[in-house]
Amino acid sequence: MATDPLLLGRRIRHARTSRGLTLDALGDAVGAAPSQLSQIENGRREPRLSLLQGIAEALGVGVASLLADEAPSRRDALEIELDRAQRRPAYAALGLPSVKVSTKLPGPVLESLVGLHGELARRESESISTPEEARRANTAQRLGMQARNNYLPGVEDLAEDLVRKAGYTVGALTHRTVAVMASQLGFELVHVNDLPPTTRTVTDLQNGRIYLPASSIPGGHGLRSLALQAIAHRVLGHERPASYAEFLDQRSDINYFAAACLVPRFAAAPWLEDRKRERDLAVEDFRDAFGVTHEAAARRFTNLATEVLGLPCHFLRVQEDGSLYRGYENDGVPLRADVTGAIEGQPVCRWFGARAALHGADRTTEWYQYSDTPVGTYWCSTQAASAASGGFTVTIGVPFAHSKWFRGRDTSVRRTSTCPDDACCRRPSKELLARWGGASWPSARMRQHVFGPLPTGAFPGVDQTDVYQFLTRHAPSA
Repeated sequence: MATDPLLLGRRIRHARTSRGLTLDALGDAVGAAPSQLSQIENGRREPRLSLLQGIAEALGVGVASLLADEAPSRRDALEIELDRAQRRPAYAALGLPSVKVSTKLPGPVLESLVGLHGELARRESESISTPEEARRANTAQRLGMQARNNYLPGVEDLAEDLVRKAGYTVGALTHRTVAVMASQLGFELVHVNDLPPTTRTVTDLQNGRIYLPASSIPGGHGLRSLALQAIAHRVLGHERPASYAEFLDQRSDINYFAAACLVPRFAAAPWLEDRKRERDLAVEDFRDAFGVTHEAAARRFTNLATEVLGLPCHFLRVQEDGSLYRGYENDGVPLRADVTGAIEGQPVCRWFGARAALHGADRTTEWYQYSDTPVGTYWCSTQAASAASGGFTVTIGVPFAHSKWFRGRDTSVRRTSTCPDDACCRRPSKELLARWGGASWPSARMRQHVFGPLPTGAFPGVDQTDVYQFLTRHAPSA
């Protein structure tokens, strides 16, 4: 029967006690042992249909009444909720004894226990896992995209449909077009100076408003991208994330949607195909053709390179200290990973172009390089840049066989890497070790995330009180 055994049992017990019948009396009437009926009333056993019909007849009610999907009383609803709560794995993991749910349990105590379990469940659902679990979730998300060649055809279709309806044809997607897209979905873009500090945007679903900062985030997302990401939550039908993995998937999807709007497939694919035929693919030209940042152009290239151009590739954003901030690869380029499989935060080989470009004489031009690795030779194009957090590089690379399609393939710069072997670039040479091994004492710079708590909440790290006060300040007057 498609019903909750616990709820069914409580409805049977309510009907029995309302008629003043004992378990023995009901058992005599239906030909069942009282202990069997007790298990049914406690939700530990489901009655056969014939027995259920006999119980309904003995109690003078219809079978449909016993199968109703609501508790017969407030008291029964609380008892059911407490029983369910004590059966949950999270409570069992605490190793605490269960409270016997019976009519002898005082009402106020029952209310308090149910409230306590409700708060435990809320905190459990809003906690966003441990840092290790978060890294595993991030790895699973990256590998999932790798298996799809970093390409989401459904999101591509949605983005293409929306930008066409808004009047886009070619070139850079304008702020005006983004506003039209929002309007067609029932939203108004509003720029404010007092967004809550824990948010990038805030959407007022009640009044159809998307609140954005007054200016772009330095070294981060532009206003068009922020607006499109906020729109994406609605277009993609997102619900409140129930886990950190779901939060990461949603963040990946909205970033992809924004990129697919800023650089639509129907305009980008022919552009890339033309440049490939001319053997003149270049991220800087792709960037300028669609009016996006160099990093956005490089990441968008990874979406289309394999599916449109048939090119495996890799993307790296490397921080000034040599650590990988963000990466993607489906071409086998060797990258370090930790025990969870995460590549973010891991050191990138110092002989890769992604790090060599940091020390180049001219940061205004592309750094082209070939890198010989244990799994083959790779060509890459790297652009160095600066942000408030420091310098970084953005790299697009391909296996040697595919370098022939790119500008910069004639570079004479070539380095050899044996990473992830530590002897490649992680260990100092014997000469350096002999000279400084016992004569140096560096003071390490502590990375902020080491002691920073992992953000919690349905929307990780967001102060909901600030958000609700903000919405109250800006809500249209009635």
